[in-house]
Amino acid sequence: MIRIFLLIVFLFSTQIGSSQNKDVKNNQSTTILIYGSDTCHYCVDTKKYAEEHQLKFIYFDIDKDEKALKEMLIKLRQNNISTSNLNLPVVDKNGLVFTNEIDFSSFLKKLIE
Repeated sequence: MIRIFLLIVFLFSTQIGSSQNKDVKNNQSTTILIYGSDTCHYCVDTKKYAEEHQLKFIYFDIDKDEKALKEMLIKLRQNNISTSNLNLPVVDKNGLVFTNEIDFSSFLKKLIE
């Protein structure tokens, strides 16, 4: 929790570029960005769901990629989504940013809508 707080403070004084692409899946025209953690079962299940539905996506493990974590926090703030009690994963689908705040099956359906 302290780490996230420190990163939020850091973000106010830094401009962030986009992260490098990782785990790219090809088959649709829109690339979905998924920010998560490999220790989060919702994140792992979201990545698996995207693969099973052959979605084009990029997965960022925010525990290993500090630049992606900062990028995610900026997107959350720009979309007026609270970072105080963050639900993972965070998805950026063509500029629409959302988190796993609803029941998980409804969250997953938003990936293919």
